[in-house]
Amino acid sequence: MADADRPRSPFAANIEFLDDAPIRSVTPEELAQILAAHDLYVTSNRQSGKRAHLESTALSGQSFSGMKLRRIRMYRAELAGADFTGADLRRANMIGAKIQRGCLASADLTGARLSGVNLADANCKDACLARADLEFAILANVVFEDADLNDADMSGVILDGADLSGATLCRANLRGASLRDARLCGADLRDARLGGASLTRTSFKGADLRNAYLRVAKFDHVDLSGADLRGVRGLTREQIDNAICDADTRLPDDLSTETTDGA
Repeated sequence: MADADRPRSPFAANIEFLDDAPIRSVTPEELAQILAAHDLYVTSNRQSGKRAHLESTALSGQSFSGMKLRRIRMYRAELAGADFTGADLRRANMIGAKIQRGCLASADLTGARLSGVNLADANCKDACLARADLEFAILANVVFEDADLNDADMSGVILDGADLSGATLCRANLRGASLRDARLCGADLRDARLGGASLTRTSFKGADLRNAYLRVAKFDHVDLSGADLRGVRGLTREQIDNAICDADTRLPDDLSTETTDGA
């Protein structure tokens, strides 16, 4: 991964992106054989076939729509514009993969390893990423509408401009994440951890933030209209003063309930 593509996180020094691994090519015939063997590997419960090893492979624009790709190895693969619509990617290893502008709508990535993945401008509407490891991932402008991100590790991710409207992020770890201009309208963030997150012009309209952790999160014109913040930990009056609240905003008991116009 080139330096310009690396996620900028205070924790990024802790991850290895395997920059020196060469990118290999496969023919359409070779790819079809690899995927057929992997399908058998999955359907036979690993008793037959062979697990696909497509790490560091040039696969941009390929279609994997609806395929059974559970436990596939695609770390650092070149997958820009690839189509994974409805694919089964549970426990897949896609660390450091480049999937810019890809489509993962309705895909199942439960427990997938996605640290450092570049999903900028991708479509992940209705996708399931529960318990996925997304540390330091580049998720700018990604569509996560109605996605399941419960228990996902998203520490240090870049979600600038992303749309997470209606998404569920219960117990998700967003420590140190950047959510500049992100939309989380109606999202479920109960018990989510947002300590140290950068929240500039972030919209939490109608979001459920009950019992979330917001210590030292950076508020700048954050929209909390209609949001439920009861039981939130680490929230301060200074943060509220840098937010937009309305009569439907529900604040923790230890903070004033008067509305604040942060415009």
